[in-house]
Amino acid sequence: MNVQPSRLPATGLALLSAALFLWQPAGQAHAADSVFDELRFGVSGSVSDNSGETGVFPSATIFFDPLSSGEPASWQQSLLEPRIYLGASVGTGNGVDQVYGGFSWSADLTDRLFVELGLGGTVHNGNLDSGPADEPKLGCRFLFREQVALGYRVSDNWQLLATADHASHANLCDGPNDGLSRAGLSLGYKF
Repeated sequence: MNVQPSRLPATGLALLSAALFLWQPAGQAHAADSVFDELRFGVSGSVSDNSGETGVFPSATIFFDPLSSGEPASWQQSLLEPRIYLGASVGTGNGVDQVYGGFSWSADLTDRLFVELGLGGTVHNGNLDSGPADEPKLGCRFLFREQVALGYRVSDNWQLLATADHASHANLCDGPNDGLSRAGLSLGYKF
C-alpha cells in the first residue's frame, strides 16, 4: 500500500475511529474482556520557540493492556507491564500531522491523582530539511517520541490529563532537528 505522508494522519484517525466503533461489549463485559483499555481525545499547542508551528493539534489515542496480569502490582512489577498505545494528531495552521505509538507506564500518587510516562516513535508529514522558514525542519520522517502526563480520575471510567510530548531524531539523522514539543489537555475513557 502506497500511503503518501500527507495522508498518514487522516488514515491513522480513520483507523482509530473504526476500531472504536467495532468494539461492542457483550452484556456485562469487564475491562479485562475488552480489546481496548482506554480511549483518549485531546488537544494541544506548540510550546517550542524554534519549531514555528501554529494552530492547535487535536488527537486521538487508543491504549491496549495485553501485558497486565490483572492483579495489583508493585511499582517494580508495573515496569514490566506497560500499556501499548497508538494514536494520531492533526496539525492546524502550519502544524505537523503525526501517527504515533509506543509503551506507557502509570504510577498512582493518590487514589485519584496519577502520573504517566510514554516512550515510542512517530511518523510525520512535516518538512525534513527545506520549506518555509516558519515551519519546523525535522531531518527524517521517523522520530522518537516521549510523553508525560499528570492525570486526575474523575470517576472509575473518566479521567482528565494535562499532557506534554516531544518528538525529535536525537541527532541520529543528517539534517536539522527542530523537534516538535507540545502541551495540552486530554479526556480519557477507561473501558
